[in-house]
Amino acid sequence: MNNYGFINKIYDGVVEVIGLKDAKYGEMINFESFEKGIVFSLNKNNVNIVLLDNFQNLKQGQKCFCTDKVFEIPVGFELIGKILNSKGECLNIKTKLKTKKTDVIEKIAPGVMDRESVNEPLLTGIKSIDCMIPIGKGQRELIIGDRQTGKTTIALDTIINQKDKNVICIYVCIGQKISSLINVINKLKKFNCLDYTIIIAATASNSAAEQYIAPYTGCTIGEYFRDLGKDCLIVYDDLTKHAWAYRQISLLLKRPPGREAYPGDVFYLHSRLLERSSKVNKFFLEKNKIFNKIKKKIEK
Repeated sequence: MNNYGFINKIYDGVVEVIGLKDAKYGEMINFESFEKGIVFSLNKNNVNIVLLDNFQNLKQGQKCFCTDKVFEIPVGFELIGKILNSKGECLNIKTKLKTKKTDVIEKIAPGVMDRESVNEPLLTGIKSIDCMIPIGKGQRELIIGDRQTGKTTIALDTIINQKDKNVICIYVCIGQKISSLINVINKLKKFNCLDYTIIIAATASNSAAEQYIAPYTGCTIGEYFRDLGKDCLIVYDDLTKHAWAYRQISLLLKRPPGREAYPGDVFYLHSRLLERSSKVNKFFLEKNKIFNKIKKKIEK
């Protein structure tokens, strides 16, 4: 009973399982009907799992198994120019994407001593921003405004302006309409931006779990390029929809709601994501290279 369990309740994209005594937070779980999920919370009598696949085939009493592996996504230069879902699967080519490396989506942000001061500008191509409120490499910037005021346009113009500037761009679509995503893709194609851009798509038609995971997937891919010494620009469009998805999951799991029904840790949800974006110093990069070499030897 320690390594397997039985489905007790099925919600919209969330499953309550009895058993799985050996389950760990963030561990991948396999179901009998070949669906996959991630352990989201560990309780005294049950385990809550968010599903990465369609839950229509799941039934009460069905078996599920621990895998002893945390959720990982593919990373590498092979992803450039691709449109991926939140699981790292390619959507714009029929063949399976092959990469040499995978990485976990949950990581600890670099410490204060690992960071470097923000002293290099990232040009957006918009004169009023670049002159009055310039953005630096390693800086987080919030674009806030009412609906249909051009927030996405500013982000896309910034991506377009990075052409021939040795900056890898990642656009993360969270909870947007499919038509909006298609417009974004067409605009980036028009200016040949897919040569240096990766798109992570978790639209409104995807489950709340996929929308929740999407920004962490994009951040992990960005960290891979950062650790190689590359400059990387990541756009989350938008984090309001991400908070809505997290609220939906939390309410299904019957967590205590706070203001506007958001759970108490909704601020930590975004702070731990945004703190991972940083300008790191050369000592951190060297330390990371040594760690990866040791990891390879252990795996062999």
